[in-house]
Amino acid sequence: MQHFTTTIPTWKELESWMFRQLQEVFASAMRRVLEMLDQILLEQRDRQRFRVKDERETSVNTLFGSVRFKRRLYFDRQSGKHVYLLDQHLQFEGRGKVSPHLVETAIAFAGEGPSYRDSARRLEQLLGYPVLSHQAIREKLIERAEQPVQIVEKRKARVLFVEADGLYTKLQRGRRRGMENAIAVVHEGWERNGKRVQLKNKQHYLHQGAGHFWEGFGDFLVERYKIDEDTWLVPCNF
Repeated sequence: MQHFTTTIPTWKELESWMFRQLQEVFASAMRRVLEMLDQILLEQRDRQRFRVKDERETSVNTLFGSVRFKRRLYFDRQSGKHVYLLDQHLQFEGRGKVSPHLVETAIAFAGEGPSYRDSARRLEQLLGYPVLSHQAIREKLIERAEQPVQIVEKRKARVLFVEADGLYTKLQRGRRRGMENAIAVVHEGWERNGKRVQLKNKQHYLHQGAGHFWEGFGDFLVERYKIDEDTWLVPCNF
């Protein structure tokens, strides 16, 4: 009988190893593409307006791991400010450290529940390294809620699902107490997108001001939906 001396990995081990290799390939390719784009902007920029000041390295967490790359910092003679032309053209703040697609995934995980900690754990399990803490995911959700939404017309919905939560944040030095930021997610149920299930027409509300949270949230709903006696609001655990 033939004896094998080679240790063959399990399917899980092989799949995990291949995924890590693909992460490294992606990070390397993404770095080359970003630096190539930065070089193109250097050559095609308005030389009278933008003066090169420095070249700096940064890192951004993505769905395929951390990507480190260099990009040029310019002095804008017109505005008198320092800018990264690459960031402007990519419509991304490079100092944010987290890619837009990864933020979208984290927010989607948070919307599916059951908790921010679980969302952070699932991201780490998927990518193989800790990406965002549960606190960071909550803050990203708040940032999303603060973004203005252009409303075309009010929607008609028979049932609206509401998930409310609070986030305790620190204030500036010298103040003894922090403040509670109440946030809510409203959606129209669940729908299938391929093999995945996602929330339908998910929107975020961040309560600001001295008024009561539920009054502000009620105004938020009235601005976006045709609310009448036939509309049901169903509370969910966030």
